[in-house]
Amino acid sequence: MPELPEVEVTRLGIKPHLEGRQITHVNVIDGRLRWPVPRGLPKILKGQRLDTIERRGKYLLLKMTDGYLIIHLGMTGVLRVLPQKDPLKPHDRVSIHFDSLSLRLHDPRKFGAVLWHPSTKGEVLEHPLIQKLGPEPLAEDFAGKLGATRLYQFSRKRTISVKAFLLAGQAVVGVGNIYCSESLFEAGIHPGLPAGKLTKAQCERLAEAVRTILKRAIAAGGSSLRDFVDAHGEPGYFMMQTKVYDRANEPCRVCKTPIRQITQGQRSTYYCPCCQKR
Repeated sequence: MPELPEVEVTRLGIKPHLEGRQITHVNVIDGRLRWPVPRGLPKILKGQRLDTIERRGKYLLLKMTDGYLIIHLGMTGVLRVLPQKDPLKPHDRVSIHFDSLSLRLHDPRKFGAVLWHPSTKGEVLEHPLIQKLGPEPLAEDFAGKLGATRLYQFSRKRTISVKAFLLAGQAVVGVGNIYCSESLFEAGIHPGLPAGKLTKAQCERLAEAVRTILKRAIAAGGSSLRDFVDAHGEPGYFMMQTKVYDRANEPCRVCKTPIRQITQGQRSTYYCPCCQKR
């Protein structure tokens, strides 16, 4: 599933090609996504200018003349900029045309979303899908001690594991399964530690680790497990850099102890029992 780094890589890839351009027409090939594509979307978007491409968590927010187009990649979605003349492929769902270029959503499993939020309905950050998201890990209000304070205060009296606490996305948004394992290793924290037992020092290390790992992942083009490619069709290479994720029984890159794999909440967790003691 594309996580925050993959969505940010996509945003950075399409931004220079489309910002400032006008939509000439929209082709909804198959609107049966996680939520149905609005029936009148082609008429709504035609003639509007794409001002900026923003991101909130795993949602891409395309600011148009009269509102925002909200796009979510779901589990297998890929958003690419292609020449308009390129033929459609199986599983292409929506194609937004800007003269000679097209922004095309390819989504085999149809768990993605393309939604419209008109300006008349208020700020896009108040949209029901977005308003309850936690703080952005790469924003200034999560940097330094601000992020550590947020993690510490929000984790008090929480009995769930620190990994489940991060994945919930309320204390901080966008730390998916891969990046959660890597962040906990970077911070030297056992994934099974109850969140409520995190110390202030551990929260400081964890907040910094989350930012560090996500920045590394974005710089590497994200992670490609099965389907993800960026806006230019290139896979991400972060999986070549992981220190614990998907490295069960391989030696820790720091202490050489074999990496262990456990299941938490039906998801695989990887950690070093030496570097990440309880």
